[in-house]
Amino acid sequence: MAKVNVRRNYHQARWNEPMIYELSTPGLRGIIPPLVENEIAREIGDVASRLPESLKRKSPLDLPEVAQKHVLAHYIHLSQETMGSNLSNDMSEGTCTMKYNPRVCESLTLNPGFADIHPDQDPDTVQGMLQMYYEFEKVVKEVSGLDKFSLQPGGGNHAVYTAASVVRAYHESRGEAEQRNEIITTIFSHPCDAACPATAGYKIITIYPDERGMPDYEAIKAAANEHTAAIFMTNPEDIGIYNVHADKIVDAIHAVGGLCFYDQANANAFLGIARAREAGFDMCHFNVHKTFGTPHGGEGPASGAFGVREFLAKFLPVPTVEFDGSKYYLDYDKPESIGRVREYIGQSAVILKAYAWSRMMGPDGLKECAEISVINNNYMLKKMEKIPGVGHAFQGNGIVRQEQIRYTFEDLKKKYDVGSEDMNCRMGDYGIPWFWSSHHPWVIPEPMTIEPCESYTKEDIDEYCSVVELCAKEAAENPGLLKDAPHNTAMHRRINEEELDDPQKWAITWRAYKRKHNVE
Repeated sequence: MAKVNVRRNYHQARWNEPMIYELSTPGLRGIIPPLVENEIAREIGDVASRLPESLKRKSPLDLPEVAQKHVLAHYIHLSQETMGSNLSNDMSEGTCTMKYNPRVCESLTLNPGFADIHPDQDPDTVQGMLQMYYEFEKVVKEVSGLDKFSLQPGGGNHAVYTAASVVRAYHESRGEAEQRNEIITTIFSHPCDAACPATAGYKIITIYPDERGMPDYEAIKAAANEHTAAIFMTNPEDIGIYNVHADKIVDAIHAVGGLCFYDQANANAFLGIARAREAGFDMCHFNVHKTFGTPHGGEGPASGAFGVREFLAKFLPVPTVEFDGSKYYLDYDKPESIGRVREYIGQSAVILKAYAWSRMMGPDGLKECAEISVINNNYMLKKMEKIPGVGHAFQGNGIVRQEQIRYTFEDLKKKYDVGSEDMNCRMGDYGIPWFWSSHHPWVIPEPMTIEPCESYTKEDIDEYCSVVELCAKEAAENPGLLKDAPHNTAMHRRINEEELDDPQKWAITWRAYKRKHNVE
């Protein structure tokens, strides 16, 4: 058994690293692009002269001019200031399923036969990729029980917005779009289940939990009426409670003519065990970049596989990948489609990794993945319950938790004025990545949401719990130590947090940075 050592001498590199543009020196070059090969020049001629004027840049690209050595140093510095699932004990990101991503799946996307293809190629020249899409669709169809999927959405939120668009198209086809202007959701569902339909123009009805922590079934029944377009709900919710009334809720929404969308971003608890179809849902989605063994998106490559029952398939985004018995093709012939929701057919690198992972796991492996996730979570719960100052949402309700739990440091806050933010900062000093607290508003006070999925061993969980225990003990003995944390990490506490709500203060691109600082 691996030895648990929470007092390891952890200290992260901390660089006062400027932006790459601020390292720019005019005239420096990291790489000089090669000239066109002679054989291509002989065949094609002067390519630049054949480009339409509308496609030619009027000014050079605004790129940093940095020597190769300094580019390398810059990104190594940044990498030393990060923690993640391949470096640290990263079960901290509850709901995000930070599982181990097999290197063999990652390497597949570097194969030139895949990496060098272009999305505008003739479908006849990318039959292997289209087959991979077609075969992975079979996987998510089988796991969900639904009839047709689009792999086009670029992540979970995008899939939820696609669902809202399909809901509108369905009710428009029945002449009820204006009447059905309300979407029901629950407070512990993902916020996108409210935000995306709201962005699509719907009024949002939010249901709070009953005394056991489950969405109040009677409140949902009371909210359902002739204005209900659909319900958008996550299950299990982000506090780890699986809604045993899901099928009854679906029946109540269907009874008033609404549709039912199942947000399955938390699917790690029920792969191969429970399916959206048997619960009666009309639509669902998977966060492919989490549940199916590919890296968490984090505003990078992601995929939200969106599925429907047969009667809604005609509304799916175009194109869909089909097979006529001899070859794979892209089907644009869908007159009632909501149209594209992004360019091309989705994030192919993510789909390839997920397809490979699914094939390696097999049906039994997918089920085992869910079983281990639930076992890990409940083992961790038993250890966390013994730590003074640590509680969890709806403690003592008798409901077995699924793949994650929302804990609370409310007791530490009341006794020692040490809350979630303070614990977060101090745990980083022991090499534990910044944990995710919860969505806002904090219905559960001073929260911490943890998901010890199937990748983590008993020793990993023991280590994590021992760090929580040590920090809780420090909170009781020396609260100032936590209030001043972190001490050993590259991260720091957020200051002027209210500015996060002001887009004028953001600078997440070079163009925005120049505007903010009046840089020419």
